[in-house]
Amino acid sequence: MAQLKINGRSYFVDSEPDTPLLWVLRENLQLTGTKFGCGGGYCGCCTVHVNGEAMRSCRVRVGDVEEAIITTIEGLDPSSSHPVQQAWVENQVPQCGYCHSGQIMQAAALLYENDAPTDDDIEVAMRGNLCRCMTYNRIKNAVHRAGEIKRSGKGGA
Repeated sequence: MAQLKINGRSYFVDSEPDTPLLWVLRENLQLTGTKFGCGGGYCGCCTVHVNGEAMRSCRVRVGDVEEAIITTIEGLDPSSSHPVQQAWVENQVPQCGYCHSGQIMQAAALLYENDAPTDDDIEVAMRGNLCRCMTYNRIKNAVHRAGEIKRSGKGGA
C-alpha cells in the first residue's frame, strides 16, 4: 500500500512499488488527463510535476514518489486560469489535443523557473514533448504569451 500526495490530496493505492505512476493515476485514481503515449518516456504525453519538476509519469515508479508532491493536469489549476492554460486557449494551440496535457505541464515547469524564456529556452525545455499535429509554432507562441500573463500577475497559479 502506497500513500501518494496528488493535487493537494492524499491517496492510498494498492500497487506494487515498481508500478509506473502513469498507471496508478489513470487506472487506480481515474485521473485520465495524463495521457499514455509511448510508455518509454520519449513523447511527453504523460508529463506531470513531481516536487515541481516535469517528469514522465510512465518512467516514474510509485515506490519512488511516496514522499513527493505530485501535480497532474487536473491539479495545475482546476479553474483553468493558470497562465499556460490561458495562453493555450488564446493561441488555439491544440488540434487533436492528445499531447497537450503533457505540453502544458512541461511549459508550466519551464515558466516556474523562467517567466521570460527565449525561443531557444522554449525549444530546449519542450524538447521531447512530441506533437503529431505539428503545432510547435503555436506552442512556442503560447509559452511566450503565458510568460507575459504570469509577469502581469493576471493568471492563476
